Amino acid sequence: MTAKLAFSASRRPEAQEALRVLVKRFGSIPEDEADVIVALGGDGAMLDTLRRRFADRKPVYGMNRGTVGFLMNEYSEDDLHARIEAAEQAHLLPLEMVAQDIHGNEHRALAINEVSLLRQTSQTARLQITVDGRERMPELSCDGVMVATPAGSTAYNLSAHGPILPIGANLLALTPVSAFRPRRWRGALLRHDAKVMIKVIAPDRRPVSASADNQEVRDIASISIKEDRSLRLNLLFDPGHALDERILREQFSV
Repeated sequence: MTAKLAFSASRRPEAQEALRVLVKRFGSIPEDEADVIVALGGDGAMLDTLRRRFADRKPVYGMNRGTVGFLMNEYSEDDLHARIEAAEQAHLLPLEMVAQDIHGNEHRALAINEVSLLRQTSQTARLQITVDGRERMPELSCDGVMVATPAGSTAYNLSAHGPILPIGANLLALTPVSAFRPRRWRGALLRHDAKVMIKVIAPDRRPVSASADNQEVRDIASISIKEDRSLRLNLLFDPGHALDERILREQFSV
């Protein structure tokens, strides 16, 4: 039985043109009536589409009409239904961010790639890190720090010299951004079920923002991060191009 498709595209001209062509060729229905969502654009478009899937868990098949497209398949207008039927599934679990700002407000968000903290001004951020109720870093002076999922380990985490994590490794990467003191600290690998608490030291004088992927909150006092295993997202990849294979190839690239 042919899957019913809904198309979603970023605002990039290439993605909008692909949307026009594909809808004309295959038709499109609303996302709540579809079996599979086809996302067009780059990784940002995929993340936006995946966030809308927390309620219905429908699989998403992406085609790259953006820049990097690590989470996307190659773009082609041919044999789309056959490609989707033959696709392999990858399952992603998001991170839950609960942040308290200096005004006493609570902010909640979900991240598919990473939760990151970054200094807001020229002042170095000073952070205290606790893992599973035990203080592990009394004071980290840095530009920032992040907790990345395996899916996000090849994104911002890799740019900050964090480790690449295979899908299914049941690990999270805790990675500093430009650590000043302790200068040689390169981060840590954590169990997937670890709960990370980060407190901002002197947040009024050294303001810090927190982001769950691209969802930002400013003037943070403290933040907690943990995996939400109740929300499993489903990505579809062409055979031989599944996410775990891409991560493995990335580790051998030079």
